This record gives sequence, C-alpha cells and structure tokens, in this order.
Amino acid sequence: MAKKDYYEVLGVGKNASDDEIKKAYRKLAIKYHPDKNPGDKEAEEKFKEVSEAHEVLSDKQKRARYDQFGHAGVGGAAGAGNPFQGGNFNFNGQSFNFDFGGAGSGGLDDIFESLFGFGGGRRHRANRGDDYHATVVINFEDSIFGTEKTVSSRGREIKVKIPAGIDDGMTILLQGYGGDAPEEGGQKGDLRVQVRVKPHKRLMREGSIILSEEKISMVDAALGAEIEVETVDGKIRMKVPAGTQSGTPFKLSGHGVPLMRSDGNRGPHIVTVIVETPKNLTRKQKELLEEFRGNKGKKHGIFG
Repeated sequence: MAKKDYYEVLGVGKNASDDEIKKAYRKLAIKYHPDKNPGDKEAEEKFKEVSEAHEVLSDKQKRARYDQFGHAGVGGAAGAGNPFQGGNFNFNGQSFNFDFGGAGSGGLDDIFESLFGFGGGRRHRANRGDDYHATVVINFEDSIFGTEKTVSSRGREIKVKIPAGIDDGMTILLQGYGGDAPEEGGQKGDLRVQVRVKPHKRLMREGSIILSEEKISMVDAALGAEIEVETVDGKIRMKVPAGTQSGTPFKLSGHGVPLMRSDGNRGPHIVTVIVETPKNLTRKQKELLEEFRGNKGKKHGIFG
C-alpha cells in the first residue's frame, strides 16, 4: 500500500512553516493518541501516520530530502512502527526487544502525560528484580550489517546479538537477565544494553539513509565522468553527467541501512557531489580558462 503524502497527513501545505507543522501535529496527536482511543485500531494507525509525518517534516534536512525525492529520500526509516513504543524482535534465535524509552522510563509516554494530560503511567514493579545496565561499542559497518558482542553483568558473560540496522543510542532490552526478584514467585529484572556506534571517517547516517560527499574537478563536472564512491558494500562506480553542479545529490538505491522489521530491504545511500575550484593554476591552464571565458562572453553575429 502506497504511503500517504506527509503534508496531507498533517493537513498542511507544502510551504507550511515549522510552527504550523508543530501545531498541526500536536492537534492530531492529541486526537488519535492510543490512550484516548483504547482498542481503536484505526486511531492507532492514524497516530502512527501523524508521528511519522512529523518526524520527517520537523527536521529541515529530512524535509528537504522528502521534498526532492519523496518517501524514497527518507528511506522509510520513519514510521517503521509507533515511535513511542519499542518493538519485539527475534534475531538468529535470540528473543529481545528494543526499548526507546516508553512508559516507566521517563520517556515519551511521560512527555505526552505532561503535555497533554495523559500517558501510560509507571510499570508496576512490586516483587520484581532490579534492571541491570551495560554498554557495547561497535563500529559503523557492524551497525549496518549486525554483529555479536559479549557483555559482563554481575559476574556473568552474556552474548548479545546486535541486529543489522541498529542505530547509535538504541537500547536492547534482554528480558529476564537482570536481578532476582526480592520474593519467591516474583519476576526477574531485565538487562538493558545500550549500543554506541563509532563514527565513520567518511560516511554519515540519518535513519536508514547513508550520506557522503565526493569531490570532483571542475573539468569532470563540466564534461561528465565516472567516479569511484565509497559505500558500506565496498567501492562502486557512479556516473556523473556532464554539467553537474556542486551540491547535486545522487541516490544509490539499496546501499543504505537495512530497514528493521523488513525482509532485507535497505534504504538509499545519497552521495552529494562537491565541485572543487582549482588553485595554483599553471600559466597554460590560466590561458585556457581565459580563452574559454572570452569565447563564452562573445556575441556572435549571423555569420559566426
């Protein structure tokens, strides 16, 4: 099913200001919030749509890419589910879920409660063990393709499978790996493993999109060229057409971040081409450029 236009979802025009987008979002978020519509699946879907649209249109860079490329420009990263909830996953036989800071963690449910007067409230923690915390550090490529790490928790070594597509700051919640319940028959606490991703030298990430810049010469920009681009999948060749202007983005489909909860689909890698102005020109080069400028400025008559 095709995604709806984000501006339509919020009921604003494409030239809407940041303030207009914020006001439209707040109004719709209150209207469709699940706490005000318990059991209403249609309202829940509307709330997800509204949240997804706001996530993109409230971010200047994401909005600019959406305006240029549509939904493909934001890679489908937004709205993979309710952004105010975590998600349950099974990865290579290991069951766990992501905790993005929901009820009971001082997260977004608490924000909604303070802003709009409702929220999920705190989890009932009677006869429940303490939650433990750990941190793992992975490199950029491992965040894209997934890996396995070992963490130490209260004298135990626990293997944690890091799924493909995980982002910096996400927390993997391993249920039942925390402290013992204070009384018999109680529930064990959880282990919260925060993932930190080392920055890459040349690549950046926004949601499911990978961003990079490639510098080319003025001549290559004018005449066109085929350049080598670094991606997480290795170096690939990319065609730059004649007349390319500095700052032009090129989309490499399928070379971005894997979309979580999808069957192997990946976002795009967007390469922005930067045209370099030459410095320290030789005498001959200057003469050629002067000749080019002179010819460009000439007004030709009927006979040339």
